[in-house]
Amino acid sequence: MATESIQDIKRRIKSVTSTERITNSMKLVSAGKLRKAKAIFEETNENSHFITNTISELFNSGEDVPQEYLEGNREVKNTAYLIITSSRGLCGGFNTNVIKAAEALMKEEAEKPVLVTIGSKCRDYFEKRGYEICAEYMEAPESITFLEAKALVEPLIQMYNEEKIDKVVLVSTVFKSAMEQKVTYETILPFRVEKSEEPAIVNQVDYEPSVEVVFNYLIPKYVEMKIYSAVIESATCEHAARRMAMENATDNANEMLGNLNLTYNRARQTAITNEIIEIVAGSEAQN
Repeated sequence: MATESIQDIKRRIKSVTSTERITNSMKLVSAGKLRKAKAIFEETNENSHFITNTISELFNSGEDVPQEYLEGNREVKNTAYLIITSSRGLCGGFNTNVIKAAEALMKEEAEKPVLVTIGSKCRDYFEKRGYEICAEYMEAPESITFLEAKALVEPLIQMYNEEKIDKVVLVSTVFKSAMEQKVTYETILPFRVEKSEEPAIVNQVDYEPSVEVVFNYLIPKYVEMKIYSAVIESATCEHAARRMAMENATDNANEMLGNLNLTYNRARQTAITNEIIEIVAGSEAQN
């Protein structure tokens, strides 16, 4: 029985060792992807801030800016949610946290909202629960292009212009650090701009053909850039979460290996002791 126990422990050690090698490899891969995704995210984030600041300058440049896309222009009855998760697992609570946050927000809505989903995890979850999904992106979020992000935004802009929806809420994960990612939500339509009380220097700028035309052009571009930036940031968070999850799994595997090796050595010592006792007992019986 001792021999069988030793063989069982050896099989478990082999299995855990194999798992530890896999999780350690995945941790290294995720660390490399995290560095690359973080660089892309930082560059994209700068472009997004530039467009946002331009819109703010336009808003402060005169009194004749259009109200169509601005907060308070109409009553909010129907809402659309754009939810960003991963298409893969093994990243801790990354996907679950986003889905729970979105579900909690949608429970407060009077009408069942329409959804745009990025990542198969949220699409599968909400599709099974009967939500209307008007657009989706099923590939890994890190592989999305700006044109693909634009294609996801277009039905939302169209529905907003046709007053089928009155608000668009983005639910995603923001990158704080390699060790911290936070689920957040933000209303991206209608657009809220804090009007400055100070005289705006941009009054000296002439916009052609008009402020209204430029403003109506920039708002959809802002939404497109905002969503594209959020997808890139979410992909960065995904790699950070997976790296941390795989690091924890590797540490747990190493701890298990330590305990199994200790158990294996004790079982071997017990087996050797039993064999010595049997030899001595047989020798004494012959005498």
